[in-house]
Amino acid sequence: MTTHVDTEIAAQPDCWRRAARLAAERAELLPRPGERVAVVGCGTSYFIARSYAALRESLGAGETDAFPASDPTPLGRRYDRIVALTRSGTTTEVAALLDGAAGRIPTLVLTAVPDSPAARRADAVLDLAFADERSVVQTRFPTTALQLLRAGLGVDLAPSITDAELALYEPLPAAWTTHRQFTFLGTGWTVGLADEAALKLRGAARAWAESYPAMEYRHGPISISDPGSLVWCVGPVPSGLADEVLATGARFVADAVDPVAALVRAQRLAVALAGRRGLNPDRPRNLTRSVILAGAR
Repeated sequence: MTTHVDTEIAAQPDCWRRAARLAAERAELLPRPGERVAVVGCGTSYFIARSYAALRESLGAGETDAFPASDPTPLGRRYDRIVALTRSGTTTEVAALLDGAAGRIPTLVLTAVPDSPAARRADAVLDLAFADERSVVQTRFPTTALQLLRAGLGVDLAPSITDAELALYEPLPAAWTTHRQFTFLGTGWTVGLADEAALKLRGAARAWAESYPAMEYRHGPISISDPGSLVWCVGPVPSGLADEVLATGARFVADAVDPVAALVRAQRLAVALAGRRGLNPDRPRNLTRSVILAGAR
């Protein structure tokens, strides 16, 4: 059975091409070099915010912080712009943060629903309706938002699009779905991607999945790894890490592809695990498309 999330995962290369064009067409809305920026979101969107913030700083484009939208810290600091990521535009915490920033800090919202409460509260909106999803599990919206922001930093998306097409074409090794524990690792801007990969496995497949900065994994978390574990490093692999993982008996995976394309492979693994466990990845337990708190406007 083909699920909504299967279709949405497969659509990512085309969505990223559209994101690259949109970034060029609406460049005036994106953070400018040297601006001090806060990037906010909840759940998946927060992990994407962290990836973008770390990447923007690493490229010297300006100080960039990432916060969960439920944390009011950004409103107490000086920022030139707040960028909010929200697929549905209805998340209570995002709307509340935008209300608090109104008239004080310029705000930009990336959303798949341009007439949503968050969009109405923002000073500027980037419409990603073409990347909206029917599945509760987010796949193409967050990667498209990140790719648009990467393009705004001058990153050429063509190699990552090619890598994503390869990640969709190549069969997943069947042995990967036999593991009982999964650890995702990242460095720099890919730490947020590792967090998102682990979240996909937890949400879609109820898998025991964790994530860490790669160097921090050595400081305690490596103790959970054993022959039943798969340890996946998204992005560059620190020297000596592979040998340390293999010494635990765990399977070690590292991708030579673009890190966002590697996330596509992790999404596919989450769906494959769900299928193996008889779960519907479109309808993860206890999750909804948007978190709207009781009493919120």
